[in-house]
Amino acid sequence: MHHAATNHPDNIALLFEPSGRRITYGELERGANRAAHALRAAGLRAGELLAIGMPNSFELIQAFLGAARIGAYFTPLPSKGSAADLCYLVRDSEARLLVADQHLSALSGLRPLLRESIPIPLYVHGSAEPADLSWDALVAAQSSDLPADLRPGREMLYSSGSTGRPKGVRKPAFTGAWDAPDPRNVPLARDTALDEDSIFLSTSPLYHSAPLRFLQAALSRGATCIVMEHFEAELALQCIERHRCTHSLWVPTMFHRLLRLEHSVRARYDVCSMREAVHGAAPCSVHVKEAMIDWWGPVLSEYYSGTEGVGSTWITAEEWLQHKGSVGMAATAHILDEEGQELPLGETGTVYFEGAAEFSYWKDSEKTKAASSPQGWRTFGDIGYLDAQRYLYLTDRRDFMLISGGVNIYPQEVESALLEHPLVADVAAFGVPDDDLGESLVAVVQLESGESPAADTAAELQRWCQNRLGRIKTPKKVRFVLRLPRLETGKLHKKRLREAYLEDALESLAPPFREQSSALENGAAASSH
Repeated sequence: MHHAATNHPDNIALLFEPSGRRITYGELERGANRAAHALRAAGLRAGELLAIGMPNSFELIQAFLGAARIGAYFTPLPSKGSAADLCYLVRDSEARLLVADQHLSALSGLRPLLRESIPIPLYVHGSAEPADLSWDALVAAQSSDLPADLRPGREMLYSSGSTGRPKGVRKPAFTGAWDAPDPRNVPLARDTALDEDSIFLSTSPLYHSAPLRFLQAALSRGATCIVMEHFEAELALQCIERHRCTHSLWVPTMFHRLLRLEHSVRARYDVCSMREAVHGAAPCSVHVKEAMIDWWGPVLSEYYSGTEGVGSTWITAEEWLQHKGSVGMAATAHILDEEGQELPLGETGTVYFEGAAEFSYWKDSEKTKAASSPQGWRTFGDIGYLDAQRYLYLTDRRDFMLISGGVNIYPQEVESALLEHPLVADVAAFGVPDDDLGESLVAVVQLESGESPAADTAAELQRWCQNRLGRIKTPKKVRFVLRLPRLETGKLHKKRLREAYLEDALESLAPPFREQSSALENGAAASSH
């Protein structure tokens, strides 16, 4: 970014939608310098951590760029997290400073928690509270010149927490020049042909690893970044047409929402400028990806990786059409059984990667150890298999596989089948205890447009699954909710959803259709072994 600001200071670096706010590379450079001075003035030192509680905004990007210039770590916080969740992240990360936006949904609840248990400074952007320290005033008082003693900082991100409490992923500090290209971003920019003529559409919250990485890569190459302040399907299409976007980043839930738009709405927008539409973070159903390629052409590329960075794959649309369902060729991947023994090609087990990537879960040596195999390989915790050409196919998370009547069932396969039904907008499948079978399969379904289920909807969905997957993989029970609890990144709070189901407390996470669920659970097509 520094080099782009030096060479092309008047080029647009950031354009926020729908507000229309524009920031040039020169303005971004000066803002990052002011933030760096401000953080030092507030007491942050190299190696210490800044927590940032802001939505997608210039102030968020300015703050983390400032931290990255003085050798600090930074942790962006989920902008819609609860006060208790954010307090946990601030405490667990051992943050020395917190910068937050006045509109952060949990700020009012976070203030007293911080006063009671975490004695660190809290600076607020845009605050009208007399007791708040003003981030705006602190930044405005600083020089826009480069600070002295520059050194590279980096992010410390937290796992999504979809299977438990989020865990920080701490990696060694960068060495070398502060403005040297991030070695992780160089191949990303090269493989996607990102350059100063590119227009990158950032659709997702920047506290997540992939959106943050792609934005950093785009800025490092001098591209114009269109940053969505919140995701709306039609707004995304408007952005592509209005700004002639060439690159973009998505999660499969967004594709599903785009495809659910009325055909007349979809046809209204020209998306032919798109050259590279990258997606990842969650599994993408084959029928969804096929429909997107039919609509946009072979511009979709898929990555598989994770915050831990222990391995990755990449697959283009052309490759995927020859290996539907794959996330890419994985030369360094290995499939292991529960005893840590390598399985033959075609057999399903836990996916591990070779490599020397260093990481540790912050303050959790046992979890770090559990992510390693006896051979020294590392895993994200996903289950999958390799075909004869070593293309990797993911079947589910290790935590979500269930064994029902002695048969392994992967809920992701069931969810993909149900998502093909025209009534289904979203779905979560998981196992619950069963006296007879050990575990049985349950599906919690969100219908299109918040529709209330008819009396036979559960039975219809069970018949749909049975026709496609057989009786064993058909949910024994179907419950309906108005909406499923997903993170802003598109990942599902499945562990918490399952716990709420077992406690008969679905309403704590997802508003249910309680008046119909009891009768529907006994649908005529309920399967048994």
